[in-house]
Amino acid sequence: MPVLDVQQNTCDDAAGMTAHRHHDKGFVAIAILKLAKGAVLLAVGIGTLSLLDRELMARVSHWAHTMLIDQHSRLVQRFLLRLGVVQRRDIALVSGTTFFYAALMLTEGLGLLCEQVWAEYLTFVATASFMPMEAYGLVRHLTYTRIVVLAINGFVVGYLALRLHQRALAKRQY
Repeated sequence: MPVLDVQQNTCDDAAGMTAHRHHDKGFVAIAILKLAKGAVLLAVGIGTLSLLDRELMARVSHWAHTMLIDQHSRLVQRFLLRLGVVQRRDIALVSGTTFFYAALMLTEGLGLLCEQVWAEYLTFVATASFMPMEAYGLVRHLTYTRIVVLAINGFVVGYLALRLHQRALAKRQY
């Protein structure tokens, strides 16, 4: 069973022979991208949790009750959103979703860095599954940021599809 020496980027086999491992630069670049996205999303998730200010929400609720305002009215909700006051469940939903997506990004990144085949499939499926929503968002509101994000994700999906196809062809030859 080969043993990887991380410090020297070598792999010792059972016979004691040392072979240099060559990491796929595309996978490393994608892994770094996924890890960076995961770290940013983790920070955003922690930041949204800090918005759960119970005291502020209590004051807004008390004010609305005192003024006999229906807090669930669309007009009031729009007003509160413009003031920057949102409901606790909305913040919890955003935070939870952000943490889930951060965990997905970090799992993809670490799996790719460790050269795991399952990570290639996971990254391919997850990235490709979000592309239709990204394209829809781009059509609705064209921005350079959305163009760049869609292009990067298109490159990632294309590269992973190519590498997975090459792996499948190599398996068939044996």
